[in-house]
Amino acid sequence: MRLNRYIAACGYCSRREADELIEQGDVTLNGKKAEAGDRVDLKSDTVKIGEKILRRIDRKTVVAYYKPVGVTCTDRDPHAERTLSESFKFPIRLTYAGRLDRDSEGLLLMTNDGDLIDSMMRSSNRHEKEYIVRVTRRMSDADIARLRSGVFLRELEVKTRPCEVQRLGDRTVKIVLTQGLNNQIRRMVKTVNNEVKKLKRVRVLTVSLGSMQPGQIRELRGEELESLYSAAGLHR
Repeated sequence: MRLNRYIAACGYCSRREADELIEQGDVTLNGKKAEAGDRVDLKSDTVKIGEKILRRIDRKTVVAYYKPVGVTCTDRDPHAERTLSESFKFPIRLTYAGRLDRDSEGLLLMTNDGDLIDSMMRSSNRHEKEYIVRVTRRMSDADIARLRSGVFLRELEVKTRPCEVQRLGDRTVKIVLTQGLNNQIRRMVKTVNNEVKKLKRVRVLTVSLGSMQPGQIRELRGEELESLYSAAGLHR
């Protein structure tokens, strides 16, 4: 098995993040610095990240977590007031599949399945993520039409994909994205001379936040879990 896939299969991170760890020299294979393209013998090889020995997971776990405002999606950050590792507690190590910025709240999927993380983070897969967004002033029909058709984000030098935008109130809209650019919704709203006051993610693919409250955790099981894997194009 390719090394980056093995790291993902151990639930440590996605394949893309595994490639970055290998490039940074953080991964060893049988005591030697690993290189991109290395392969792992599942019966005899030992893979470490730092001092941690990686082992393939026995059971794939997916958890829905309501991330509160103020929590930064990182394990360690000296500048963060509160990190994800401090606020999210679970008996086994899980990694987020698609982050939320510190000032946003809502549904965060946590898992030890690297293939699921990889599928959900690939922009080309166009997986849906739904948000409820409150802005500082009423959006005009013209503003909503602009957002729906895609706007150019000057800071990122990219035009956003067409998306679903539905008015829910004078200053509240629902936005469904199929891509995950950095601070995408906040940047999009800024292009129509408005500002996000509150942003909550309420759905990722087939999984909805429902009646969960900030800080709550719900492990996905049964049909809900099967539906997620099917939507992600994977089999459990």
